[in-house]
Amino acid sequence: MMRLSKDDMDKELKNLSGWSVVNEKLHKEFQFESFNQAFGFMTRAAMEIEKMNHHPEWFNVYNRITIDLTTHDAGGITKNDVNLAKILNSLA
Repeated sequence: MMRLSKDDMDKELKNLSGWSVVNEKLHKEFQFESFNQAFGFMTRAAMEIEKMNHHPEWFNVYNRITIDLTTHDAGGITKNDVNLAKILNSLA
């Protein structure tokens, strides 16, 4: 999988509501009404993540989940990261 160019990434970001590039990773903070809703999102996301075999860096505190996506083998953001971001948005 090839790392996306800056131009390609800029185009992709236009279709990724709430996502930005921070420290060369796709980054978003999701906020839910409760811990249960946040945990439910993580559970639904985990099933999709396993299907893709593409695991994010994520951090949960109460009703917030911070997610960073990158493809370590490619040394940056790839189409896999963009696809996972779109799935995560659809699950939220």
